[in-house]
Amino acid sequence: MGPAPKRIVAGFGFWIFLLSDIVMFSAIFAAYAVLTHATAGGPTGTELFNQPGIAIETTCLLVSSYTCGMMSLAVGAQRRGQTYIFAAMTFVLGAAFLFLEISEFAGMIASGAVPQRSAFLSAFFTLVGSHGVHVTAGLIWLGVMMAQVAVRGFRSSVQRRLMCFALFWHALDIIWVWLFTAVYLIGVQS
Repeated sequence: MGPAPKRIVAGFGFWIFLLSDIVMFSAIFAAYAVLTHATAGGPTGTELFNQPGIAIETTCLLVSSYTCGMMSLAVGAQRRGQTYIFAAMTFVLGAAFLFLEISEFAGMIASGAVPQRSAFLSAFFTLVGSHGVHVTAGLIWLGVMMAQVAVRGFRSSVQRRLMCFALFWHALDIIWVWLFTAVYLIGVQS
């Protein structure tokens, strides 16, 4: 029989990485759920969260998942121009999401809602900030991958890395849907 193809081994290894990342986020979600009412007399999510702004953030990230999927189809068809267009759209939407998230953090901090203020804010900044760090890493990775496409073309190693990037980006979107639901929807109602 022989060893499995490199694409299968790389994909399997990357799924293990994604699952470990999901376990990490699950632990942070659990901490947030326990600490969501531990405001120490400080502001609550209802007082802090700007729902229309969060809706725009969410839209940016979800549409970026679509453009990432279109980029993956372009890579599969080895269409360089379409790959760059959809990668650029994914990058711009991801950067817009990150900009809006940083603006939200800056506004909260300016109003005195800093992580040290309460356990709720500490858990909030940890959860949402961890996701933001992952989005930042994804944007850097996407930039590096587009440079690799420019230099190396659609070699199998580049296609494998782009497949892993797409899995990572879609996983971030799934985590955001959970985060959006737990923090920004359920969190403001309780």
